[in-house]
Amino acid sequence: MKYQQVGLHVSAAGGVENAPGRARSLKAECFQFFSRSPRGGGAPTISSEQANDFRARCKRYELESYIHTPYYINFASKKKSLAAAAPHIVREELKRGSQLGVKYVVTHLGSARDWEIPPSQLFTNEVLKQVAVGLKEIYKGNEKYSTELLLEIAAGAGAIIGHTFDELQYVLKELGRRDVHICLDTCHMFASGYDMRDAVTLNDTMRQFRNIVGLSQLKLVHVNDSKAGWGERKDWHEHIGKGKIGSQGFRALLAHKDFQKVNFILETKHDKGVHDDLRFLKQWRR
Repeated sequence: MKYQQVGLHVSAAGGVENAPGRARSLKAECFQFFSRSPRGGGAPTISSEQANDFRARCKRYELESYIHTPYYINFASKKKSLAAAAPHIVREELKRGSQLGVKYVVTHLGSARDWEIPPSQLFTNEVLKQVAVGLKEIYKGNEKYSTELLLEIAAGAGAIIGHTFDELQYVLKELGRRDVHICLDTCHMFASGYDMRDAVTLNDTMRQFRNIVGLSQLKLVHVNDSKAGWGERKDWHEHIGKGKIGSQGFRALLAHKDFQKVNFILETKHDKGVHDDLRFLKQWRR
């Protein structure tokens, strides 16, 4: 790869085969989408014709693609039905991704809000063990997937799971799989207390990531500025350079050696600002 590919999250309304064209029309170089409603309901069947169309369009437009799992997934829930549904849904998304030729499925881990445990104690509690057990359930059986799974860092609101490098590394170690890795989100990291407003703070943050998780685990980056301040633990995306991270932080990220071999996905609002976001990222990448 000559340099980072810059893309964005697009709609798959009307059928997954429509997503590549939407990405191309926005001048994206890669894209992410939901293969089902992120809010609830079953997954619509993907026909062989749809899958072939999706693959052909991605090939024609030279676009790598990623699926984001629904928001309601919760590996940490104390409710058995919700906890049991999480691996089932992710397994379905890996199957669908493999059918479509998608490279990664990105998922959040969920929240322990119904455990009534102070957030400061979550890392030492059985909650993380439950999350790891649930993730292992995805891979029970002999089915093979060409699509790999990425665990996304969270913003740290409330009792959310996976908002620190230590928590992510714990889960990866418990899984012990070569096909599960990490997706970093700049807004989430910043909200969780990992600074990146300039080259110095970004260097310190990535030193922590390399020491705790390992750079080989980083496979994708969601690039979003943050409406909330550093360490405020709020998942509020903002256009690049318009939030609390700021332009200097993103220029540092684009130039940083740790981000030269991973693609970037914008999850900012699809208004005029998203075009400015794409232009900024393409202009400052190395």
